[in-house]
Amino acid sequence: MTCENFSLTHICSACQTTFLTPSIYKRSLSNGVEVFSFYKYEDIKELLFTKHTDLGFYVYDILAKLSFAKFAQEFDFGTSAVSIPIDDNVKNGYSHAAVLNRRLKSKNVKPLYNKLRAKNEISYSGKSKAFRLANARDFELKEFEGENVILVDDVVTTGATLIEASNLLARRKKEVLFCLTLTDVSQK
Repeated sequence: MTCENFSLTHICSACQTTFLTPSIYKRSLSNGVEVFSFYKYEDIKELLFTKHTDLGFYVYDILAKLSFAKFAQEFDFGTSAVSIPIDDNVKNGYSHAAVLNRRLKSKNVKPLYNKLRAKNEISYSGKSKAFRLANARDFELKEFEGENVILVDDVVTTGATLIEASNLLARRKKEVLFCLTLTDVSQK
């Protein structure tokens, strides 16, 4: 897909190694929760745009395998944790957040699904910070076992969604250890 050479995968192994080797970027949200991201936005922007297409599932799974899966194998916070995707509703045949979350399964992390859903269906894609702040997700949280939580999303822009979700979990006596995203738009 990136080099346009023949490959049996959507992104050949050479391009995965050359262009998609993850790094760790850290950001603290205004409520003190830390967000760890793996790629600079500009480096994967075109791949993220596949999210709303049939190809998106495959691209997101490759990105998750290269970043989230490797992170999960190394993760040891001294305790077990559950991971919860932000609003894992199925759109375009799959949930991009669920694809990322699935790759966190390890001896220390148990992925959960259908636990944190937005009551509204507003799209934040391409919207301003003012729009995002004026239109909260209004999350509904279903009960689940486990106290330590890792929140999962693909992109952090203003942080409003992750703040809203982590604050709701805190009110329900759950500890958000941190958030994981593919990219942070603030990382240039």
